[in-house]
Amino acid sequence: MELKRVVVTGLGALTPIGNTVPDFWNNLINGVSGAGPITHFDASKFKTQFACEVKNFNVNDFIDRKEARKMDLYTQYAITAAKEAVADSGIDVEKEDLNKIGVIFGVGIGGLHTFEEEVLNYAQTKDTIGPRFSPFFIPKMIADIASGHISMIYGFHGPNFTTTSACASSSNAIGEAFNLIRLGKANMIVAGGAEATIYPAGVGGFNSMNALSTRNDDPTHASRPFSASRDGFVMGEGAGCLILEELEHAKARGAKIYAELAGTGASADAYHITASHPEGLGAKLVMTNALEDAGMQPEDIDYINVHGTSTPVGDISEVKAIQALFGEHAYKLNISSTKSMTGHLLGAAGAVEAIASVLSVKNDIVPPTINHEEGDNDEQIDYNLNFTFNKAQHRTVRAALSNTFGFGGHNACVIVKKYTE
Repeated sequence: MELKRVVVTGLGALTPIGNTVPDFWNNLINGVSGAGPITHFDASKFKTQFACEVKNFNVNDFIDRKEARKMDLYTQYAITAAKEAVADSGIDVEKEDLNKIGVIFGVGIGGLHTFEEEVLNYAQTKDTIGPRFSPFFIPKMIADIASGHISMIYGFHGPNFTTTSACASSSNAIGEAFNLIRLGKANMIVAGGAEATIYPAGVGGFNSMNALSTRNDDPTHASRPFSASRDGFVMGEGAGCLILEELEHAKARGAKIYAELAGTGASADAYHITASHPEGLGAKLVMTNALEDAGMQPEDIDYINVHGTSTPVGDISEVKAIQALFGEHAYKLNISSTKSMTGHLLGAAGAVEAIASVLSVKNDIVPPTINHEEGDNDEQIDYNLNFTFNKAQHRTVRAALSNTFGFGGHNACVIVKKYTE
């Protein structure tokens, strides 16, 4: 059977550097850091006391107060991004076959804050009033609930589920949505990811692994991918959402088209529970798979939005994978890590970075990798590559590739390209 073409017709973002897509994109290309002291809880006794939090978010601007109380913060973030994306797509729900519109949202952890609160409440009260849990504990906490809420808001009856593959979760969500649409199983899918883990269990857990930066005296410069002085990732939170749509369906309703989703890929490192393969074998394979899926060659890619978490091992292995796959063309690429500005949004990272890639293709601008200082060079990294350090670069971006890699060795890759008839 002939596979259908899939395009992006709507975007929504709630991030540490902007609560809407226009604000997110403007701050991204201007190199704004979203890092600052943690405000969600008292982190004064933690090794890491800063993060990239969403700012000035009032849930009641987007969700009824009574309904919002039944939701974990990650679900509130997901709904907010989804509402922006659906509105941006211009879809008229009353005119659509709602059985052919689905929702696939990724999340790495889910309702961690809800779980933490309920367990602490139980521990504090079990000897006095006995076990007491909120009736909303489970439906607030479970990882699949955000996609369920989004479908209920709009009455979307199409495919509905959640992908959970750590930091690759929302890239996998995009990949699953892509395949369902091009196989004719849906006309449109609301795809993305959300995460909200900047709470004691999240920060403390990652601190215990020595995964987070501890640059408490200088948070805004802490996320510094590909610099020798990098000391771990900066935790972020938020949500990203893309409306993926079958091309002929989009054209029939006169939808604006941001870009075409050309291909996706998945692979496993099968190496270590948290560390990426030191030679980037899984990373190379997932990019190879995505290029094959798109029917493209390495030379067709102009920009790579890398996983680039600012960790000592991960950054090196990804660079090795790029050089191994792209060869001499690697030196013609622009490479950048938008995590240097947003922090690492965990399960939401893939969706937010896919949005950055879509807008890079649409606007012919590559966002920078901020916080690199002259001379702060790692001898294991080839600085002849163009990491787009510190300043956005205008160039033709025919196609962009976005990498996300998760604990457990889960790798996912998304390729978007300029839409042409």
